[in-house]
Amino acid sequence: MENGYVILGIVALLFLSMYGYSYASVAFENFKMKREKKREAQKEELRRQQRIKNQEVRDEKFRKSNKRKEEIQHELMLLKKMKEKQKAG
Repeated sequence: MENGYVILGIVALLFLSMYGYSYASVAFENFKMKREKKREAQKEELRRQQRIKNQEVRDEKFRKSNKRKEEIQHELMLLKKMKEKQKAG
């Protein structure tokens, strides 16, 4: 009878270890998936921030270009007025 309890304990331990092994592999896979999702989210956030930064740089260049264009047009208008004054005067 005493050997029966030992054998029963060994069988129970066997089943518990099989359950633990199968659950551990699933838990480890879930952990890996969560970690990968977190990494992807971080990469996406970095890409988004880079796109925002690049857009700001493009917007600043566009503003400078438009400002320079307006300055040139103003200078051309002044030169045209000076030319008209010289013809009239």
